[in-house]
Amino acid sequence: MKRKLLIISTLLLFGAMCAVGYTQSVKGAGADSGTAESRQAQREQRHKMREERRAQRLAEYERYLDSLVLSHQFQFIPQDIQQQPAGPTRQLNNPNFQLAIWGSEVDVCLPYIKGVTPPYYYVVLNYTLPSVSNYLTEQTHDGWVVSFDTSLYSVTDYHFSLSIYTSSGSATLTISTSWYPDVEYDGTIISIN
Repeated sequence: MKRKLLIISTLLLFGAMCAVGYTQSVKGAGADSGTAESRQAQREQRHKMREERRAQRLAEYERYLDSLVLSHQFQFIPQDIQQQPAGPTRQLNNPNFQLAIWGSEVDVCLPYIKGVTPPYYYVVLNYTLPSVSNYLTEQTHDGWVVSFDTSLYSVTDYHFSLSIYTSSGSATLTISTSWYPDVEYDGTIISIN
């Protein structure tokens, strides 16, 4: 009989302990879901703050490029060259190639493709131009277009058109002349050091 009572009391005690454990686990699960919801809210808040910081940095970069273009003190650094409409694209690794705008003065040090029919040949346009004609800066929905004309001390007139994309920081320079096919350069805009 004592043994039966001991077994029954042990079973009752075990059942009571299980009931207490179940109640605590239900309460704990509620607390965990509250903690999980809190963590999710914090994560969403951090995500929103990061998005706002990125948007602010992007807007600052666009304002920076706008100020460079409007100051007329910047450089175009080409990264590749292609004769239009479908010539091969060649990478440019020479750090000396550039088009620099210094107010009314323009420095040109760029490779250029000459020739009306194949074989085309490369030359380097290496000039400091104290002045250019028809210098124009126009704002577009993508950024800016800076254009000017010059003879490069020859009988040929060259038209330079630089499209600057402020959201990406990239730029495309096209040099046109009546003698040769257009030559296009892709690159970036930087400040003059």
